Amino acid sequence: MRMKTLRLALAAVAIAVLCAGPALAKDNTLMMATTTSTDDTGLLPVLADAFKKDTGITLKWVAVGTGKALEHGRNCDVDVLLVHAPAAEKKFVEEGHGVNRTEVMYNDFVLVGPASDPAKVKGKKAGEALAAIAAAKAPFVSRGDDSGTHKKEKALWKSAGMAVPDKDSWYASVGQGMMKTLNIAGERGAYTLVDRGTYIKYADQAGGKPALVVLVEGDKPLLNQYSVISINPDNCESTDFKNAEVFREWMASPRGQKLIGDFTLKGKKLFTPNAAK
Repeated sequence: MRMKTLRLALAAVAIAVLCAGPALAKDNTLMMATTTSTDDTGLLPVLADAFKKDTGITLKWVAVGTGKALEHGRNCDVDVLLVHAPAAEKKFVEEGHGVNRTEVMYNDFVLVGPASDPAKVKGKKAGEALAAIAAAKAPFVSRGDDSGTHKKEKALWKSAGMAVPDKDSWYASVGQGMMKTLNIAGERGAYTLVDRGTYIKYADQAGGKPALVVLVEGDKPLLNQYSVISINPDNCESTDFKNAEVFREWMASPRGQKLIGDFTLKGKKLFTPNAAK
């Protein structure tokens, strides 16, 4: 009961600091584990700069797959998470490692591949497309790193009524971040699953002539939700719970939501804010 009261009190302090502005905030460093997509797209530097100006708190992060980010949280290596694997996140909270999971933004996953589309997947549902790739034994590159994207890919194979074909020669698991995985898939003329934000960045780096094009999109299972989770101080006494809550509240505030919604690349929106009103 005492810890619950303390947690509520700290949350109240965090909100008060947020509302009061930088004059009341300490110039502390907040450590975050997040996904490669938020870093690769360039969103995080924009958010970190604005967050520092608004609160006086310096945000530092390690960009890894969501599975690794959650592991950092379990190990008390960081104070807060920004991740995109809802089922794994909810389990993380249920197990007592995190608190106050807050959905803050989304984009979607897309299945990309060579324009020649050897498996003829263009326009299909995601599960149907993977089944067609398997039937054609067309090259497919997986992140294979337990990231949110990798977790989604495995769920899509399951929806197609198949086990992950990681023993087949046409399927490559590379254990890399999203941008490196895209480059490998492009070099091999392979299909891969990617979040739309990172794909837009990839296409821009290719001068608008990427080796891979979007072939499957808009299917409901391809929704890609991102959430902020504060590390539970009951498990991690060293965690900076106060500032983690400041960040979580700030991301869900009109200020944070506007910054997310206004972030574009070549006029294209990469993320859509959706914190609960």
